[in-house]
Amino acid sequence: MRAGDQVVRFTAAGGRRVAWACAGSGPPLVLGGWWCGHLELDWRNPLFRRFTELFTDRFTLIRYDRPGTGMSGRTGPPPTSLAEEVAVLSAVVDEAGERVSLFGGSSGGCVAAAYAAEHPERVDRLVLYGSYAHGADIATAEARDSILAAVARHWGVGSRLLADVFLPGGTAAEREEFVRLQRASASPESAAASLAALYGFDVRDRLGTLETPALVVHRRDDRAIPFRLGQDVAARVGGATFVPLDGDDHLPWRGDVESVVRAVRDFLGAGPRAPATGGLSGREVEVLRLVAGGLSDREIAERLGISAHTVHRHVANIRTKLGLPTRTAIAVHAARSGLI
Repeated sequence: MRAGDQVVRFTAAGGRRVAWACAGSGPPLVLGGWWCGHLELDWRNPLFRRFTELFTDRFTLIRYDRPGTGMSGRTGPPPTSLAEEVAVLSAVVDEAGERVSLFGGSSGGCVAAAYAAEHPERVDRLVLYGSYAHGADIATAEARDSILAAVARHWGVGSRLLADVFLPGGTAAEREEFVRLQRASASPESAAASLAALYGFDVRDRLGTLETPALVVHRRDDRAIPFRLGQDVAARVGGATFVPLDGDDHLPWRGDVESVVRAVRDFLGAGPRAPATGGLSGREVEVLRLVAGGLSDREIAERLGISAHTVHRHVANIRTKLGLPTRTAIAVHAARSGLI
């Protein structure tokens, strides 16, 4: 089964179905499972898609939906312990190949670290992004209980609360889309059970036993996982490289994506990437560069010898494909991506 140009397959772990997907070519890079996700719907998200395309030129990028979420079955029982989560990741790694690099984001960092500690012979390099060592340190017990109750009783309300954390500065449309994605990704019961389990993760002892080269990346104003917890992770991993980044977005495909990708690619030995066009056509790249140069639609039309209406359509396509809300955002993206 295909979703776009990724290939979706299925395996099993502990009697549970696990959907996993691959895209790109090169050595395998496994992106750990998030709290709630959906392989196909995430792939349709312009911001997420652009993030993945910044790796697929050099790596076979492998992702999976945790049991109880997305294409693994949103109504099935989710893993409720770190050991079960590691078993799921292990099943995916077995499908991927003999040795892989791991990118563990958020709670997926705990799972990736635990797997690497148990199977150092299978992991070339380990990236821990926006992660933590002890789930109880993320928030007070009262705050955790409040969020869990909201998710269990009112999944729509709960996911809106989480949107405030995961999408700081997001538009109303982006937040509504986030709510719809979460509802499509998991049932209220699965979402609450998974979140409770993630709060219970504790890899403090395992981090000190890691033999795999590790990179720890954390944004200073991360609203989901406090920056101090990323510092704690780096301090516990012997010889880890710690890269602090500016920004308050927890999701790596939002905000200054290029800084995250640059740090990870450098660590993995992939080097700089050619300017990322994000699926834009040649004409759209031309228009993007002129927008970044401050030209109006009318001025661009005169420069390229096309109608202003056509330019307007190209700009709309650029904004949709790259997930950029304004012309200023287009200019910033062009500069960061090396297109100007």
